Amino acid sequence: MEALILAGGKAERLGDAAQGRPKPLVPLAGRPLAAYQVSRLSEAGVSRVIVACAQGNETLFESELAGLGPEIVAVGEPEPLGRGGGLRFAASHRRESGPVLALNGDELLGVDLGDLTERHRSRGPAATIVVSQVRSPFGVVEVNDDDTIAGFREAQVLPQWVNSGIYVLDDECIARLPERGDHEATTFPELAAEGRLLAYRNTSFWLTVNTPKQLREAEQFVQAHPELAAVPA
Repeated sequence: MEALILAGGKAERLGDAAQGRPKPLVPLAGRPLAAYQVSRLSEAGVSRVIVACAQGNETLFESELAGLGPEIVAVGEPEPLGRGGGLRFAASHRRESGPVLALNGDELLGVDLGDLTERHRSRGPAATIVVSQVRSPFGVVEVNDDDTIAGFREAQVLPQWVNSGIYVLDDECIARLPERGDHEATTFPELAAEGRLLAYRNTSFWLTVNTPKQLREAEQFVQAHPELAAVPA
């Protein structure tokens, strides 16, 4: 099986913490962020990973992510294509047809990628999206009808589910990805309206790395869970 990683992020919000590297290659507990993804993909049986990156960074990605099991093929976007265009561009370099895993290069999730793929195959949608619940950044104030305050609660997990940036895409979906732009504004809403989009609920961790604070939190989490750093045999 093959997989796609979107890795065009410039890490602008990370500032000096990025050490001048593309965001998926920012060090996290001694390894590039995307190396954790490649290791998880290897465990799920992926043998070839296509990385869509900024043109000129191909050799850097291939060298930094080598030795983790899958073949790494970095393809440089000739111009910024957006997330949907980046996925379409990366998918054009596949050797196989059928379902392909696709990931944002700046996130870590505790999803069983093998189970995700099997569920997609068994249900047969055009695409499956991993969704997660997030915790509100604010505590809750309980207010009575007469505006007196009844009490306070810690920040709650919100009941809604959000797109977590991991997908299984079938040929039908890939053919409908935009050449430029965001698939979440075009392809996914169209497939949802047709009943061809499936959700896979993630109840484990979800780490996004967009700011220095999030990078520190992700590093602390990885250090507390050394199994995440294991390199597949």
